Amino acid sequence: MMPVATDNLPKTMTPLTAKPRAILPTAKLLLRALLLLPALGVGVCSAADRYLIDPEHTFSSFEYSHWGLSMQRSRFDTTSGSIEIDQASHGGSIDIEIDAASVSTGSDGFNQVMRSGDFFDAANYPKISFKSSSLHFEEQQLTQVEGELTIKGITHPVILEISNFNCRFMLIYGKQACGANGSAKILRSDYKLGRYVPFVSDAVTLHIRVEAIKEY
Repeated sequence: MMPVATDNLPKTMTPLTAKPRAILPTAKLLLRALLLLPALGVGVCSAADRYLIDPEHTFSSFEYSHWGLSMQRSRFDTTSGSIEIDQASHGGSIDIEIDAASVSTGSDGFNQVMRSGDFFDAANYPKISFKSSSLHFEEQQLTQVEGELTIKGITHPVILEISNFNCRFMLIYGKQACGANGSAKILRSDYKLGRYVPFVSDAVTLHIRVEAIKEY
């Protein structure tokens, strides 16, 4: 190869034989960060939004057949908990606690019976809880939640079928909010609540109507 004459080159040109300029420290750091992005998963993972349950717009109810005469429905007036939803990755979690002593049948006398050891035994088991294990989406709609329901210290898997799932910005709160209706079929006898079976149906439909407000 012929040697390159450098005497007549313009001052703004760099000879081909000259060493490349050293990369500035800031540029090195930027390059290193760019190389690390795939390993760190940046841009792939997104954090779930956390919502706190609004107790004034959340309650649970249960429905059962009373001696084949009618379908009776009672409710719980106090529910708390949190929901995390990542709609981008179709993930999240639901954690709900129901105050067993808040059972409301429309009759003070019957309320006492339902709180007694024959049924919910609220003095010894004050909380009914549901903890999700997986959330199922169809496109952006939450359609089903698998989890575990605990009543009187007894836990069984249940599936909540979800309807009316929606999230929107609420001017009254100045925050995002989400809401949904969920229902599941359970057997009273599975939770030691089976008094008067079969005259009062063992099968019960549990309904959970929930609204939750974004925490941040």
